[in-house]
Amino acid sequence: MPHAGVVQTLPMFPLGTVLLPRERLPLQIFEPRYVEMLDACTGDGGDGRFGVVLITRGREVGGGEQRTDVGTVARIVATAPFSRNRYAVVAVGEERIRVTGWLPDDPYPRAEVEEWPDTSAPRGEEVDAFDVVTAKTAELDELWRLLAAKSGAVVPKFSDGDLPEDPSQRSFAVASGLPLSEADRYKILAAPGPADRLRAVAEALDDVIAGLRFRTM
Repeated sequence: MPHAGVVQTLPMFPLGTVLLPRERLPLQIFEPRYVEMLDACTGDGGDGRFGVVLITRGREVGGGEQRTDVGTVARIVATAPFSRNRYAVVAVGEERIRVTGWLPDDPYPRAEVEEWPDTSAPRGEEVDAFDVVTAKTAELDELWRLLAAKSGAVVPKFSDGDLPEDPSQRSFAVASGLPLSEADRYKILAAPGPADRLRAVAEALDDVIAGLRFRTM
């Protein structure tokens, strides 16, 4: 991917979900414009990459939706046909991007984008914010276990194991395992850097924890 400030054109897939860097994205592609996009991404000259942005109004099928201007590059890692013109696709989120201009949806959505790397912050701020999120995640886990004991609910797994050392990657990894709304996940994606991102995670967790406390009363 080009460095920040370097603009390139990418196929775009507006979705009703936010894709964070490092996350897996399973898709079923059947709408003709996105089948054509898939062909372009995986055929001769394609590099398997497309951009994902959140739809703020409208639907994924049919076009005419309103889209955010912050998203993530997705790289296709697997495809398989379901039936004629219907495909299962798995992609993985890579770097964050900012849309600098939308192009005509002809034959599928496209945009001019630039990479948007995190801004740095004092190391202490990121560490303090990470500690707050760790404490809130532990509280969340405890509340889920109380709810499971009361109602038989399944306890989610909030982490896939060891977290990356890189502050930006770690902040995204922490957020991706949590039961947050798409609006909160978008705030997390659009945060300037890891410390701000972790503070956004902590704020979102306050609402989740409050809801679980009510359910365990």
